[in-house]
Amino acid sequence: MAANERDGVVHKQPKTAAERIGVASVCQESLKLTIPMLVDSIDDATNKAYAGWPDRLCVVDRDGKIAYRGGPGPGGFRPDEMRQALEKLLSASP
Repeated sequence: MAANERDGVVHKQPKTAAERIGVASVCQESLKLTIPMLVDSIDDATNKAYAGWPDRLCVVDRDGKIAYRGGPGPGGFRPDEMRQALEKLLSASP
């Protein structure tokens, strides 16, 4: 948190979905992210369902099922495994 305070990246904990989306938008713009971002609902349903803490890399297929779930990060990150899962899904796409 000290680094965030030093860099002026401090936000109040969002209490509504709109506030959470606003914080995510600031993050996306500040970091110049061009990939689509998804924002969890205010009740953290996705985080609870997929156990994304600590950081975790996941691939969710078109049916909403987990196609790949990596180990807890950052030590459990296996980008090559995730890439293979994505390529497999994309090659099966119509």
